[in-house]
Amino acid sequence: MKDENHDFHYEVDYIHNAGTGLNEDTIRYISQAKNEPQWLLDFRLHALRVFQKLPMPTWIPPIDFDNIQYYLSPQKQTQRSWDDVPEEVKNTFDRLGIPERERKFLAGVEAQFDSETAYARLQEFLTKDGVIFVDSNTGLQQYPDIFRPYFASLVPVEDNKFSALNSAVFSGGSFIYVPPGEKLKQPLQAYFRINAQRFGQFERTLIIVDHDAELLYMEGCTAPTFESAALHSAVVEVIALPGAKVQYITVQNWSSNVFNLVTKRSTAHANAEIRWIDCNIGSRITAKYPAILLAGERARGEILSIALATDNQVQDTGAKMIHRANSTTSNIVSKSVSKHHGLATYRGLVDIAPNLQGCRNRTRCDALLIDTDSRSDTYPRITITGDQNQVEHEASVSKVDEERLLYLRQRGLDEHQSTSLCVNGFVNDLIREFPLEYSVELRRLIDAVV
Repeated sequence: MKDENHDFHYEVDYIHNAGTGLNEDTIRYISQAKNEPQWLLDFRLHALRVFQKLPMPTWIPPIDFDNIQYYLSPQKQTQRSWDDVPEEVKNTFDRLGIPERERKFLAGVEAQFDSETAYARLQEFLTKDGVIFVDSNTGLQQYPDIFRPYFASLVPVEDNKFSALNSAVFSGGSFIYVPPGEKLKQPLQAYFRINAQRFGQFERTLIIVDHDAELLYMEGCTAPTFESAALHSAVVEVIALPGAKVQYITVQNWSSNVFNLVTKRSTAHANAEIRWIDCNIGSRITAKYPAILLAGERARGEILSIALATDNQVQDTGAKMIHRANSTTSNIVSKSVSKHHGLATYRGLVDIAPNLQGCRNRTRCDALLIDTDSRSDTYPRITITGDQNQVEHEASVSKVDEERLLYLRQRGLDEHQSTSLCVNGFVNDLIREFPLEYSVELRRLIDAVV
């Protein structure tokens, strides 16, 4: 079932268009359009060569990389007022409700349309306090002393084929820096929208939360449905310095023609805490495995994820917890729902290095099958050395209770309403972890696709 609230697009006149296909000319066009320094052009060209050499993962269907548009921008620079945003772009985000959310509960918002950030604004008092919230290109050029030491530090070019592709053509994404002791009471939000056909969106996000600071960052992603394939391949790096707390919340609702292939990594230093809260809906294929490196003593990590696979979709998601210091704690909770030949797969890694003590991990994977045509797989990998640590893993697969459905239908609900109620009950404990505004939207999305 289509989500009519998001399934629309506008015809746009782009002032920057790198054309179709990927080669050195494409890279040079992107770099020139962004007025980048030579070192960054060299970085991109190296990444292109790595991408061309690395093999395609065997389980992902072939992607025609020469039939994709890699850079489209409808304006020359990011705007700080909605009134200055191009009309078609503004209409898009008005329909998605972004300006309303900004007014109601956000400390700052960034809205990316195809390749570039169309609008970005941070509340003035936070700017005065030293908080930075800009697109990645602005971060590179205006804050190089902060940006460059961490750029590509967690996700190197050579990590995988799609991190190399992102490194070659990345554009947009968020750069956030929260100074020591600054505790943001309201969230920052980024929204990524694909509008064009045969398009690839390659945002790159870098978040640095300094000592004892706190941040809640939320991102949403949508695209209209086209007959041709689209590609979304982001890279996200999050650094929580000692004592910092970071929550990173994602609700992705891609259309069924999107290949969603994402690399997300984070590092938690001593006494820091990182939480990934992730919901994956839509796409043709999603491959996403957020990772937390617990690098300092008493660091804490948590990954909570929901995946809905329906109508032949593949949701290949998971989590990675890498313990590299004593007394570190991690928690993974994964819930998936499969329907109409949907395949939901959990791939997890828990790794506790030798000679560590006092480390703890708990992993729980629950899957719900709506019908007999669907499938759920779980591939956990646990590597632990020594006897001074504690690891727990549990997994379950269940079907929708026919007696419960019958009971609900006897009370006047139709089949879709009954199924939706059961699915919402299955994921309810995770939905409650989302902010109220997002949890309401998430329940509506579940109703639309189940």
